Amino acid sequence: MKKITENYERNLKEDLLDPFEAVEYLNAALEDGSQEVFLLALKDVACAKGISEIARETKLNRENLYRILSSQGNPKLKSLSSVLHSVGLKLTVEVNH
Repeated sequence: MKKITENYERNLKEDLLDPFEAVEYLNAALEDGSQEVFLLALKDVACAKGISEIARETKLNRENLYRILSSQGNPKLKSLSSVLHSVGLKLTVEVNH
């Protein structure tokens, strides 16, 4: 079972390095309507790139990043935008159909 989990996590990280895959993953998390689910999905995307690299690019320390991206996180818009930018994404708003 551990081998299956490790393969899943490795494949997920590889997939999330593709910005188009990351967008689909994050949008699916947003559809859930839960902030906690979205933040955990964003943490997966951030971990795929590397928290240390994101911390350097965003000028947020690693501890703050882990706190922001936890299920209890409550990031400010600026922090959220910085993390998204560091993984090659941006925050947008769409018309609700």
